[in-house]
Amino acid sequence: MLKKERAAHLLKRLLELYPETPIPLDHTSPYTLLVAVLLSAQCTDIRVNLVTPALFALADTPEKMRHVPVEDIRAIIRPCGLSPTKSAAISKLSEILVESYGGEVPANFEDLETLPGVGHKTASVVMAQSFGVPAFPVDTHIHRLAKRWKLTPGKNVVQTERDLKKLFPRDSWNKLHLQIIFYGREHCTARGCDGKSCLLCRELFAVDR
Repeated sequence: MLKKERAAHLLKRLLELYPETPIPLDHTSPYTLLVAVLLSAQCTDIRVNLVTPALFALADTPEKMRHVPVEDIRAIIRPCGLSPTKSAAISKLSEILVESYGGEVPANFEDLETLPGVGHKTASVVMAQSFGVPAFPVDTHIHRLAKRWKLTPGKNVVQTERDLKKLFPRDSWNKLHLQIIFYGREHCTARGCDGKSCLLCRELFAVDR
């Protein structure tokens, strides 16, 4: 298959395999999603979902969180790793949201990416999942599978995101990035598939072999 043919096949098959794409991180608002995504850096979604109920019971808005001592935030989120950095970021971004954005999470990339602890990937998740703006957040699963499926040379996540956006329709991005993550976790794992073993790898490269 040519690259465009592989992309079209993936789009069709992933929709068949994952017609529904629930957001993996539990949240109730753009703010709680932002915090959850920040916590998910170098941490599993499962662990984040175990930690956030206690955190959000303490404070689930920036107005409340800004008054919580950083040490208390850190004590709760410690299982997620990088707790000194993450707790300071949560505290500071909450303060900024209140003082500069009326307590609301800004619905644009430029402002989101100025917040402490918020990079392009985190901003992309929030824009896609909270505000419905087409985005293609690239995590380790997507970066790995895009390279394995020969959709991009995969030199870095910036290039992977750019290449995937060119290959797939804009209106598919928000759902597709989750479908790829789900498939990567369930079937095409780093060690469980050699690029030839799982269902989609066999379909994509059967002719090539």
